[in-house]
Amino acid sequence: MKRGATLLELTLMLVVLGLLLAIALPRLNGVTDGLAVNGAAQDIVAAHRRARITAILNSRVVELTIAADDLSIRPRGATTDLWHTPGPTARQVALTGAPKKIIFSPVGLSMGASNASFFLRRGTATRTVVVSRLGRVRVTP
Repeated sequence: MKRGATLLELTLMLVVLGLLLAIALPRLNGVTDGLAVNGAAQDIVAAHRRARITAILNSRVVELTIAADDLSIRPRGATTDLWHTPGPTARQVALTGAPKKIIFSPVGLSMGASNASFFLRRGTATRTVVVSRLGRVRVTP
């Protein structure tokens, strides 16, 4: 008795494997899109919290800039960043709209018209990060 597989058996196995991949890959792309968008939303939430704490700890007015390619915290009127990290585009996530600045007072409250919504999208996955003037942040699907 000979060991091994025939050419017909190998071809059949490749066809079945191809069908399984054709079914699984679109679903896998949806999952990776969802994870990337959720990660970008959590980056914005973390930057908001960091900016608020930075304003309180340094007892100074701080502004958080949220742009598609960069999230940064700096003292108001300064040119150097206290902190920055790549924005949603680092995760291939689109952030719609122009860059927005949220200004925090030395006691950690937002100043001015600081209500903002950030719409994130990648593929079919979307999230909205809503920031209220009182400092509440929520992520909606």
